[in-house]
Amino acid sequence: MRRERVASGTPWEDAVGYSRAIRAGDEVHVSGTTATDDDGDLVGADDPAAQMQQALSNVADALERAGASIDDVVRTRIYVVDIEDWEAIGAVHADVFEDVRPATSMGQVERLVDPEMLVEVEAVAIVDGHDADGEADSPGE
Repeated sequence: MRRERVASGTPWEDAVGYSRAIRAGDEVHVSGTTATDDDGDLVGADDPAAQMQQALSNVADALERAGASIDDVVRTRIYVVDIEDWEAIGAVHADVFEDVRPATSMGQVERLVDPEMLVEVEAVAIVDGHDADGEADSPGE
């Protein structure tokens, strides 16, 4: 099985030894993703909905670079620092995933790497029969 790494270029990937996403066969696994912009700056300080929107935008970008999309997501995991924010965060999730409706879970954690981060999201997608370039996989691949 072919394995492809997707990097976002953040310094944390090398420091911690992980990839933003991994595509292994037809599966794409997106690491915990927060609300940072292209410069690594936090988007939406003190706004859990804005942070969720940015985090899911970052997830969508990683999926796209791995040959997948939001429509291919079958599982999300949401980590929040204040479970009281579940409605605002959940509403953004519902808006982004609309009819996709992946299996999901949401749980409260004590804190994330940056104390201003309020939410982190992981995702798993399944892309049947296409490689990361959008080409049909060969039988047996």
